[in-house]
Amino acid sequence: MYSLAIFSSIVLLLMSVPIFLVFGIGSSAAAILGLGLPWSTLIQVSFGAMTKHILVAVPLFIFAGMVMLRGGAAKRLVDFATALVGHWPGGLGIAMVLAMGFFAAFCGSILAAITAVGTIMMPKMLEQGYPKPFVIVLAASAALLEALIPPSNAAILFSALTNVPVSQTFAAGVIPGLILLFLMVVVVLIKCRNIRNPAPASTSARWRSFIGALPGLITPIIILGGIYAGLLTPSEAAAVAGVWAILMGFFIYKELTVKSLCLALKETATITAIIFAIIATATFLSVVLTYSQIPQQIVNYFTDMGATFTLFWVALAIICLLLGTFVEIVPVFYLTVPIFAAITLSFGQSLLHLYVVFVAFAGIGMITPPVCVGIYTSASVIQENPARAFREVPLFVVIGILYGIMMILIPDASTWLPSLLTN
Repeated sequence: MYSLAIFSSIVLLLMSVPIFLVFGIGSSAAAILGLGLPWSTLIQVSFGAMTKHILVAVPLFIFAGMVMLRGGAAKRLVDFATALVGHWPGGLGIAMVLAMGFFAAFCGSILAAITAVGTIMMPKMLEQGYPKPFVIVLAASAALLEALIPPSNAAILFSALTNVPVSQTFAAGVIPGLILLFLMVVVVLIKCRNIRNPAPASTSARWRSFIGALPGLITPIIILGGIYAGLLTPSEAAAVAGVWAILMGFFIYKELTVKSLCLALKETATITAIIFAIIATATFLSVVLTYSQIPQQIVNYFTDMGATFTLFWVALAIICLLLGTFVEIVPVFYLTVPIFAAITLSFGQSLLHLYVVFVAFAGIGMITPPVCVGIYTSASVIQENPARAFREVPLFVVIGILYGIMMILIPDASTWLPSLLTN
C-alpha cells in the first residue's frame, strides 16, 4: 500500500497537479488504506498544525510587505539603495540586492520581495543594458535573503516544526544572510563591471533618499526590538508591522488608497491560502511518518552504520538539491525537516545550524528548473519567457552550493548571535 501511495504521488507530481493535492492524496491513502487510520485523525492533526499560534505571523508579515509595496515604502528603500551604490560597477544590480536585504527586514515572503523590489528595479536595470536573463535570475536569487534575514517565514515554519523559539531562529539567520548578501554583491561586481553606470548621486540627493526611506528603515527596529526586548511575541510584532505599514502608506507617503489596501489584502489571502493548503495536507505525511516510525528507523540506520555528521550534511545537501528541483521550498520543509531534526539531535548538534544549512541548499530550488518558482515570478514581472533565463542558472547554483558548504564549515555563523542574545 505504501508503494501505491508513493507511485500515485509521483504520477500526480509529473502531471503538474498542485503540490497540496499530491501531499493530500498520497499521504491520506497511505494513512487510511495502509495504516487503517480514520479520517478524523488526519483532520485533527491537520487542524492542529494550521492553528499553531506562531503561524499567525506568516500572513501578517506578508500583509506588511504587500502594504509597503502599495504604500510607497518599498520604492523609497529602492531609491535609497540606488543613491548609495547606483554609480558603482554593476551598481543597479547591487542596489537591487541591497534593496532585497532591506525589504527582508520587514517582510517574510520571498515572492513578495521579488514583486516589490523587482517591479521597481528590473525595468531600470534593463534600460541600463543589463542582460535580461541575468536580471531575472539575480532577482530570484537575491530574494533568498528573505529566508534568512529576519523576520522570515522560513524561520517561522522551521520553529513550528522543531519547537525552537522563533527569536532564536530569527537571530540564527542574521549573519548567514549578510554573508549571502556580500557574495551576491561580489558576483554582480564581477559579472556587470563593464555595464555603463549613471552619475553618482549628489550628497543632497542621498540625504533626501535616506530621509524618505527612514520610516521603512526603522521598521526592523520596531519588529525585532519589540521581540528581543520581550515586549512583543513574533505574531504581535507582525501585527505591529502591518499597522505601521498602513500608517506609513496613508499618512507619511500618502500613496496608499483604500483600493490598493484591498488589493494588498487580496494578494495576502492568495499567498497565505497556498502556504496553509500545503501545511494542511503535508501534516498527513507527518501522521504516516509518526505511526510508521520512519524517522526513528532512519536515525537508527545512521547510528548503526556508524555514519558521521559530515556524511549527514552531504546527504542533506543532495536531498535538498534534488527535492528543490521538483518541489517548492515549503513542502520540502514539511517533507524533510522532522527527519533531519531528529538526526541532528542524535548527533548532539544545534538545530539552528541545521536551519541555516537547510535553507541554503533548499533555497537553490528557487532557481532550478522545472519548478523554479523564483524565476517564474521574476520573469513575470518583466513579461519575459522564464526559459530564456535558464542559461544564467548554473552560475548562481554554484554560488549557492559554495555558500551552503561555507555554512556547514562555519557553524558559529548560525549559532554565535543566538547564544549571545540568550546570555
